[in-house]
Amino acid sequence: MKQRLIFLLAFVFLGSSCSIVHKRGEEPAPIAQEEVPVETPAPKLGIRKTISNRDIKKDQESQELKKRVVVLPLLDRKGVHDVKVLRQSRDGLVDSLNATENMIALDPSVLKLSLDKYVKDNMYDLKAIAKDSETVGVSALLEGRIIDMRFKDEKEAVLSNTVSTATKPVAFDVVVQARLVSTRSGQELFNMVKTISVDDDESRIPESTTADSFFARNSELSEMLIKEAFMDYADQLEEALKEIIWEGRIAAFHGDRIYLNVGRISGVQVGDILKVVEDGNEIYDPELGYHVGKVRGRVKGTLEVVDFFGQDGAVGVIHSGAGFKENDRIEIY
Repeated sequence: MKQRLIFLLAFVFLGSSCSIVHKRGEEPAPIAQEEVPVETPAPKLGIRKTISNRDIKKDQESQELKKRVVVLPLLDRKGVHDVKVLRQSRDGLVDSLNATENMIALDPSVLKLSLDKYVKDNMYDLKAIAKDSETVGVSALLEGRIIDMRFKDEKEAVLSNTVSTATKPVAFDVVVQARLVSTRSGQELFNMVKTISVDDDESRIPESTTADSFFARNSELSEMLIKEAFMDYADQLEEALKEIIWEGRIAAFHGDRIYLNVGRISGVQVGDILKVVEDGNEIYDPELGYHVGKVRGRVKGTLEVVDFFGQDGAVGVIHSGAGFKENDRIEIY
């Protein structure tokens, strides 16, 4: 009996095993598999983004009165830099000044002067330019000079062609000067020489290359270094301008309307009361043999701003007084 039971169990086991045996040549039935999604992390990009916003509408509606400064063409003491480099470097300085709250940087074309005749010993005669442009309606004149651009350490910066020095970084010194003069008085408001040291990990200097020849061949690097140097003046120039008062000029008359060369961008608002001042006279001291200064002109009356025109002009009407004429100076009341 026990043997029959063992035989029966063995038969059942063999029968169940045969049920999963496939015939030769037949493909086995596919086994269903559950697909598990695998999340692949996004590659990390070596990109850094910097966004700089300038709200033009806010600039135009600024309550701060902005002084108008003419930025003269940059001067190059050694004369090694291309005219394009000097022009674009000056444009960079203009942009940095216009980003401040208290000034507007203007192109020298507003002066309508041939500036070359005012250059002597690689410097502008700023007093003469101020005197010849006192009716333009700008507060100050700015001169920028490139005095020198050199390798910070000539012995270490000149690289040989050997492998040991092929990756050595280079450092530069940029020496620049800025002078600011009041157009009304010709008084010097600011005069500073800066030496800016810049490390450049990208540039490599061939052996026996002089600084002048290197910068002459690398105009983009020269432009970048000059811009960096002059942009550092922005805050100091803004502080220096606090010594002079804000002013504009009467540009034209049309009926009872008086057109001014300062407007919304300069910080003027509709409803502002501006006083009209005539230019004072130069006082000559015969004992000293030269002019000692200009006296303040008398106040002729006041204007009320009623509208704007053009890019930065305002329209006013007489609020008090009389006898106004073109080029009369206007100040905040």
